[in-house]
Amino acid sequence: MREIDVTELAALGDGAVIVDVREPDELQRVRLASAVSIPLSRFLESVGELPDAEPLYVLCHSGGRSARVAAYLEQSGREAVNVRGGITAWAEAGLPVVRDETPDA
Repeated sequence: MREIDVTELAALGDGAVIVDVREPDELQRVRLASAVSIPLSRFLESVGELPDAEPLYVLCHSGGRSARVAAYLEQSGREAVNVRGGITAWAEAGLPVVRDETPDA
């Protein structure tokens, strides 16, 4: 399975199609504005919603779930690349993210 780190992905620019397989509650905290969200919990039933573009760059929190999805996609004949380090590495590298502000209770 191919892998890419977050700085390599960022260098690809807006043409890279990123699929985020994290769950909705994770996306509420931090996400990439341009990523397509297909949570792992419903991935198999939603695989038809994947963009036609290739390769697909698959992202999760730290790279574990995305590696499983990328391997599945490759076995299904799609070109997929795991994003090593996930959104955690992306944010730690200072790359742009969207954060939802939670109002104080």
